[in-house]
Amino acid sequence: MSIAYKIPESVLVVIYTPALDVLLIKRADAADFWQSVTGSKDVLDEPFAQTAVREVQEETGIDCGPGTSLEHSLLDWQLENVYDIYSRWRHRYAPGVTRNTEHLFGLKVPAVLDVCLSPREHTAYQWLPFRQAAQACFSPSNAEAILMLPRLAALKVQV
Repeated sequence: MSIAYKIPESVLVVIYTPALDVLLIKRADAADFWQSVTGSKDVLDEPFAQTAVREVQEETGIDCGPGTSLEHSLLDWQLENVYDIYSRWRHRYAPGVTRNTEHLFGLKVPAVLDVCLSPREHTAYQWLPFRQAAQACFSPSNAEAILMLPRLAALKVQV
């Protein structure tokens, strides 16, 4: 039986309102680790936009895929972060893989929404003003993306 390792290419999706309130979700496997939606590609040739739509649906229940009212609200911010994979999660990747490439997206929703969390992945959620959300994130790259939100939210680059 072969082990299915995670692909070290992922998405970070910052979900926000017009008032720049940001959705944060709390990881089930790490106490007090708040973050935006994140997730790795399922297969190497999966487009990042498809990964983003899938991860948002899986982690929050928000559907921003084709044919939905939010399909044009998912914006590719054309930014990537490359970072060292936290040692506590490195076992999920193939031996020798230590770095991940994360592609950034924003998803603008019309207002604060109730979300449906995947309990094996996340245990709580909160909407916070963007500066407070950035302070609550455990990941520096996630916090940085949120702090850039006022500028990035103005982009019109759709997926």
